[in-house]
Amino acid sequence: MHGAFKGDILSRPKISINWAMTIDGKIALPNRKQLKISSPEDFERVHRLRADNEIILVGINTILEDDPKLNVKKELVPGGMSPTRLVLDSQGRIPHDSLVLKMPGKTIIATTTDCSANVPGATMVRCGIGEVDLPELMGKLYDMSYRSLLVEGGETVLWSFLSQSLFDELTVYVGSMIVGGAGTPTPAGGTGIRVVDELIPLRLADVQKLGEGVVMSYVPARNGKAGEDLD
Repeated sequence: MHGAFKGDILSRPKISINWAMTIDGKIALPNRKQLKISSPEDFERVHRLRADNEIILVGINTILEDDPKLNVKKELVPGGMSPTRLVLDSQGRIPHDSLVLKMPGKTIIATTTDCSANVPGATMVRCGIGEVDLPELMGKLYDMSYRSLLVEGGETVLWSFLSQSLFDELTVYVGSMIVGGAGTPTPAGGTGIRVVDELIPLRLADVQKLGEGVVMSYVPARNGKAGEDLD
C-alpha cells in the first residue's frame, strides 16, 4: 500500500468503509436519486460508527446530489460527537451553501494543487494534479493528528479506496429490497477490474441480522486469497 507505512508505524488513519445496498447490489434509484435502504436499526449503527471516527469522507457528487449533514444524531448516540467532515472535490465545485459548510464543527475540502478554489468556512487541503491523490491525502490527515476515518461514498469514491487497498475494514448493510436497472448505481463504480488477477480479495469477519436486513463485516485478505482464514 503506497504511502501507508513508515517503518513499523502506520502513517495514515485507520480507514473504515461503510455502505448500504439492496440485495441486487444497488445504492440508489435508477435516476441516481437517494434511496432509503437502511433499517432504523442500521441507521443507529451508522451513527454510532460516525461517532467512533474522527473524520467522515464523501465525494463531491454525494454533496451535489444529496446535500447531507454528515453529523451524528444526538437522539441516536447520546453524547456522541460529530466527526470532521471531509469532501473530495478536485475541481472546487462545492456550493457555498452546502449543509456540510453550515453545520457546527470542522469541514475539510480536499482538492488538487492545480485547483485555486477557496471555500469560506472550510480548511483546504491540496494534493495531486487533476485528481486528489488519496495516499498523499491520508498522510496529510495523519500529520494533522487524525487517526480514524470513515468513508461513506459515493460509488466513485468507494472504488477509489477499494482499488488502492486503502481500507482496514469494510461493512455492508444489505436491505431487503430490489431496485434493478442495468445502469443503477452500485457501491463500486469507477472502471472496475479488467482481469481476474485484479480482484480485491476480502475475508468475512462477521455476519448478523439487523432489523429487516443483514450486516456483513470484512477485512482485507492480505494473502490475496478471498475467504481464507489469516489467523
